[in-house]
Amino acid sequence: MSEKIKGLAILGSTGSIGINTLEVVRRHPERFKVVSLAAGANIGLLKKQIREFSPIFVSALTREFELELKRTFGKRLKTGSGADGPIQAACHAEVDMAVSAISGSSGLLPTMAAIRAGKDIALANKETLVMAGPVVMDEVRRSGVRLLPVDSEHSAIFQALAGHNAADVRRIILTASGGPFLKASFKGIKAATPEQALNHPRWKMGRKITVDSATLMNKGLEVIEAAFIFGLPAGKISVFIHPQSIVHSMVEYIDGSIVAQLSTTDMKGPIAYALSYPERIASGISYLDLKGLSLEFKAPDPKRFPCLSLAYDALKAGGTMPAALNAADEVAVEMFLKKRIGFTDIFKVIAGVLDEFKPAAMRSVEDAIEADRLARFKALSLCGAVA
Repeated sequence: MSEKIKGLAILGSTGSIGINTLEVVRRHPERFKVVSLAAGANIGLLKKQIREFSPIFVSALTREFELELKRTFGKRLKTGSGADGPIQAACHAEVDMAVSAISGSSGLLPTMAAIRAGKDIALANKETLVMAGPVVMDEVRRSGVRLLPVDSEHSAIFQALAGHNAADVRRIILTASGGPFLKASFKGIKAATPEQALNHPRWKMGRKITVDSATLMNKGLEVIEAAFIFGLPAGKISVFIHPQSIVHSMVEYIDGSIVAQLSTTDMKGPIAYALSYPERIASGISYLDLKGLSLEFKAPDPKRFPCLSLAYDALKAGGTMPAALNAADEVAVEMFLKKRIGFTDIFKVIAGVLDEFKPAAMRSVEDAIEADRLARFKALSLCGAVA
């Protein structure tokens, strides 16, 4: 066991990853302490987290929420808010590792700031690498920090690669549950409601990522993320539908061997591994019952999941194209959840943005932010056109 207690910044503490991270911390107070929290709109839950874990610094979503925290906790609690708050939380002097779990593109700048400040990263925010992968990974190497994946798929790959030579990898295989519409008719998919799209058969996640799972765009974003984490081209990253969600991903080697990571569907497992790496600790997840276990794999149907191809195309195009893809997806999913567009319009909006987007070189975070801005503007106009 490490002698030093690891100081954590939990960015997105009231979301599903943040809540699960705090459950792991709760089990291991001898290993981890919460230095800072950054949260969204759930101010009630944030107050409960503050009372239990006594952080030094807390970032609230708005200035109004920040003032409410000051009224509740007084001067003993240092606070921030807005765009700067999560950056302050991530870069606090007593933080050793930042858990990057803010949803969407908002997670990019705090994560990048933490890397530059010399903090290790437990990465659950895939948009950070989708938007600015080359720049982020260059900064990871320059700063000498560790970036440890929290997504169950990338954690599985990370574990399956341990002890092996990168040159021996034939391909990595990301698994996908297929979401709620895996067996639905095409007519049913076209008429799908937000409530149906949010009814995931295996995982309990945030609203945006759950819709992405239904379109398989989540897996497309994970393909892009995997390319940057593991330094692999698109041709060495495959996706298979695995409805049981038991095998979280696999690595196939040149000798024909496949190394897979299996566990129950509980995010506390990969979270605990990232927090404690290179050690393993009890995570609180239930152990996998192998009796009668049946595993099924099949290639995704491109007609049912056209968004996956868009992600591969964006990765191959490179530059700022993945950032545009991510921005278009965020806008389209938000409009779908607001019932402004239909489920199959999500693909149409993203494809329309990419058809007209001219990618530039990715040299800085500012390049990613500008691509994000341009793609959002175009996506919003397309949403108005299809509504």
